[in-house]
Amino acid sequence: MADTRAVWGVDIGQAGLKALKVQYSEATQQAVAVAFDYVAHPKILSQPDAVPEELIPQALETFLGRNEIGRDLVSISVPGKSSLARFVSLPPVEAGKVAEIVKFEAKQQIPFPLEEVIWDWQALGEADEASGFMLDAEVGLFAMKRAEVLKAIEPFSERKVEIEVIQTAPVALYNALLYDELGFRGGDSPPGGEDYYVVLDMGCDDTTLVITNGEKIWIRTVNIGGNHFTRALVKEMKLSFAKAEQLKCNATKAEDPKSIFQALRPVFNDYVAEIKRSIGFFTGVNRQANITKVFGLGNGFKLAGLQKYLQQNLEYEVVKPDGFQGLTGDAVLNSPLFQENLLSFPVAYGLAVQTLGSGRLETTLLPPEIALDRKIRQKKPWAVASAAALLLAFASSMALAGRAYETVKEGEDGKWADAEKAAAAYATEFNAKQSAYTSEEGRFNTAKETVKTLIEGRRDLSWLELLNAVNAALPRDAAGVGEDLHLKDREALSITSITSKHVSDVGPWFTGVPDRWKAYVPQKLQEKPPSGEGYVFTITGKSWHHDETDSYRQDVSYVMETLVKNLREWQIEREGRVYDVRRMGISHPAVVSAVGKDILYNPEGKKPKSEANSRFAGRSQGVPAGPKPGEQPKGDTVKEIDFRVQFAWVPTPPGERAEADPDADVVDAAPAADPTQASADAAPPAAADSGTPPATGGQPGMNGPAAPGGATGGTPPAGAPPSGPPAGAPPAGQPPTAGPPPGGGPAAGPPAAGQ
Repeated sequence: MADTRAVWGVDIGQAGLKALKVQYSEATQQAVAVAFDYVAHPKILSQPDAVPEELIPQALETFLGRNEIGRDLVSISVPGKSSLARFVSLPPVEAGKVAEIVKFEAKQQIPFPLEEVIWDWQALGEADEASGFMLDAEVGLFAMKRAEVLKAIEPFSERKVEIEVIQTAPVALYNALLYDELGFRGGDSPPGGEDYYVVLDMGCDDTTLVITNGEKIWIRTVNIGGNHFTRALVKEMKLSFAKAEQLKCNATKAEDPKSIFQALRPVFNDYVAEIKRSIGFFTGVNRQANITKVFGLGNGFKLAGLQKYLQQNLEYEVVKPDGFQGLTGDAVLNSPLFQENLLSFPVAYGLAVQTLGSGRLETTLLPPEIALDRKIRQKKPWAVASAAALLLAFASSMALAGRAYETVKEGEDGKWADAEKAAAAYATEFNAKQSAYTSEEGRFNTAKETVKTLIEGRRDLSWLELLNAVNAALPRDAAGVGEDLHLKDREALSITSITSKHVSDVGPWFTGVPDRWKAYVPQKLQEKPPSGEGYVFTITGKSWHHDETDSYRQDVSYVMETLVKNLREWQIEREGRVYDVRRMGISHPAVVSAVGKDILYNPEGKKPKSEANSRFAGRSQGVPAGPKPGEQPKGDTVKEIDFRVQFAWVPTPPGERAEADPDADVVDAAPAADPTQASADAAPPAAADSGTPPATGGQPGMNGPAAPGGATGGTPPAGAPPSGPPAGAPPAGQPPTAGPPPGGGPAAGPPAAGQ
């Protein structure tokens, strides 16, 4: 244990202040709950007439009046939705340069200047080391805006309460789960394995969701909490907020419980849908994960029927803890008030566990200047004594030096005068050369600024970030599996080209999307078309995937349910890395044309040379080159879909990107048409083998919106960028090495020798 002093974990939420005092007993080798407090706010902080700046200090005054802090350590939590957590896999790096690389990653992952945030990091697990390099190292990054941190500290600072640790609520829940449920103690190795646990901590306005197996952790905030159930009763039963809250808490004792649960059913359904979507996303990325149990926490989880409803719909075991296994101290644990509010104490419990030195994650968002000031005050007595000793030594040294100076001064005439003149001459020469150097340096800096002015704004790396996002959105086969699958069972798409066109307003492009294809765009998204200066991107490719058991994974529906759907996501997580999609300005992806034709598939055949040489083509085994003269064709008939997908991109700089998705309800709304009914057009006989969709009048072209009243065809108008595939682009599922820069047209490939 890091410290045997008692610690207070203080969690100030929307409904009240929860505090738990824990001390480690050396005699029993156990953590002991010494005291607790629960101070309810007169009003929920998110109510319109509530003033958090007044209610939080009042609750803290009440807590300090009831409890003596003394030398106890104090830790506090901050909301997960106001903070940022990222888990990053580092490239191979020298062991001594890990901190340097982490700072570089922090600049990429945190959407604010580092000077405006408080951030901390911690290595997760033990990385392999070879030849002085760290391999497969993973770190957790945690950050929060400095202003938010100082606001959380302010009530404590005003009352002279020193804070030892500031931790986010999700990380505190993670530490509490590891300590209490998985038996982790500081210094041990986390359990790991394929069994994962889900923690749902329902607060007033949102729910914190944590998924972990002990070694790995995944965090998300679900924007549905207890107040959403209360507001449903206010709306449906025409009650005041206070009466609706009381009725919700005593639903089973009401005169007509059925009508209450009928009013709450839509919120129940939305809540379950969000939880299922979050767990589904996690298990989709971590296919080996086995969810074994769901823990329901927070006083909002006491809502009658919620536990049973979740268990029936999630099909996982859902439990509400009735005690803390890792704590002793009957006076606290058996207290009626503690038992009544047990589900709201895990965050305070996790804070205490970390401050005692038994938490796996030990990061803190305490501002560094406060921590430094505290260290200085602790060491001040020793510093004064050291300063006095140094002053005495300095005085003695000066006395001895004075005597030596007098000896030199009284030496032979002229002995030191010549040396002083030589030194003065050298100083004059040095100053002249330094002045010349400064003059040349000024000329260099002027030239440098001139060059910078000439090239500034001509090219940045945002196009590379966009291509990374598109690559992450592409479906792909599991590593090493694709070539062993039948062509129609392969997940990957074959991308033949990606092109772009700069436009002054992206709105007319979306207006020009044919109604037939626009019908598959969510209705609410159609009502909110894109606007502003930006780019129209076109992705052309082929798909052979056909799942007989799932109508969403056939024909062009497969493209809509994979590539197009992923391009509507706020962010995409691939192999432990998060890519911004709509968050960086991508919007309104849609299929704009699809042409289907039957091809002959022979697993032992080869790709036609023209396609095999395409830089964007997928793996080529399995598509035949055709029979030899006099030989009968061999193989299966497979439907090939030539598709075009377009989307708008109005670039959003990293510093201006919102953390939360403001249009989640718009993007997730149902489309006007059922995607399973979408089907590709039949290929005309003349174009059956070309792999290129025929031009259609009025449809958007591959390089942007169609010219008014004309067909787009395969040849761009004068001045437009070419529509061929960009050189240097990789197969689907591999990181791109080059792509179309903003400004239109594909990026140039690598220069030939001598260029």
